[in-house]
Amino acid sequence: METRLDPQLEERLKKRMLAFYFAGAVNVLIGLYVLLAGAAHMGQGTALLVALFFLGFAALDFYFPRAMKRRWLEEQARMRAAQGEQDRT
Repeated sequence: METRLDPQLEERLKKRMLAFYFAGAVNVLIGLYVLLAGAAHMGQGTALLVALFFLGFAALDFYFPRAMKRRWLEEQARMRAAQGEQDRT
């Protein structure tokens, strides 16, 4: 699946998508830090749960931009189809 941003996407949507990607990267870094160094400060089980929490949110942060882009493209196709039908009449 292509992850590049479409040049036609609205500027607000692009910014929102980039914010999700940034948040995902931060969540991955925090999750890995907690996974590697967290057991020294808290129990190993607790560190694992906290790391899984951050990595789970990172997965969501990388999924949402793709879903937003797909929904936007579907809406654009629907609008073009409606415009095409309106032009025919």
